[in-house]
Amino acid sequence: MPHSRPSSQTLICAALAVALAATCASAQAPRPLAPGPGQAAPPGPRGPGGPPQVAPPKPYKQVPVTLPQPYNDPSFDAFRKQIADIASHKDRAGLAKVVANTFFWMGEKGDKANKRKPGIDNLAAAIGLDGKDGAGWEILAEAAGEPSLEPIPDRKGVMCSPAAPTYDQKAAEQNAKATGTDFGDWGFPTKGGLDVHAAAGANSPVIEKLGAILVRVMPDGPPPGAQGSAPPPPGASFVRVVTPSGKVGYVADDALGSLDIDQVCYAKDAAGWKITGYAGGN
Repeated sequence: MPHSRPSSQTLICAALAVALAATCASAQAPRPLAPGPGQAAPPGPRGPGGPPQVAPPKPYKQVPVTLPQPYNDPSFDAFRKQIADIASHKDRAGLAKVVANTFFWMGEKGDKANKRKPGIDNLAAAIGLDGKDGAGWEILAEAAGEPSLEPIPDRKGVMCSPAAPTYDQKAAEQNAKATGTDFGDWGFPTKGGLDVHAAAGANSPVIEKLGAILVRVMPDGPPPGAQGSAPPPPGASFVRVVTPSGKVGYVADDALGSLDIDQVCYAKDAAGWKITGYAGGN
């Protein structure tokens, strides 16, 4: 899931910047601009002079989620194909033509875009487009593959991708409080359900099957209070989770979406679609 690798997604409730306790009035409503994983929510409790302490696994209530639907506009589909082609060829000049000069880059402390520079330069800075590892182009390609959009109320005409799932914010807050976690510690099944394995491997026994609910994610390393659960090997495409029953297991990385994500933003005018902003990044 996007906790440990770049994501081309961003824009979440203003609450996400601070913690689950300060959420929007409803998960059904459009969310205002807010930071993504590069500007993470405050960490959990710390030991004396040490890193954040990981809360031990414990049961929690199931909070159903409804996945966003693809945005129904053929012109947006065509634009995404155009972006995918640009990304595959690493065509910076072509990309510059579809990035608005009014490009914004929302971080924890507001818009980080340098308004004296062209939009393409700000996008490049936001996603690391000019890095030697090509991660910025990968982010762009990933964004091109995302069909969902959601409106942003404080920027008229701007829509950001991917759209967030909807769920009961109050119930999610209660789960976070009960488990000693925050917003960035939760994800959701991207395909409506999850097989939770005993170990980090597809051939490992399935210890529990989960539906479309919020799922607690645990960092690598021995989880406090867990018995017989080894961390996944380096490079493994599995992530450790805690099920509602309190069991610790593993799910396929690509089957679990993160709530704490980046978003790429777009706007459409008479000339067509443009990339107008990004929220998140370092």
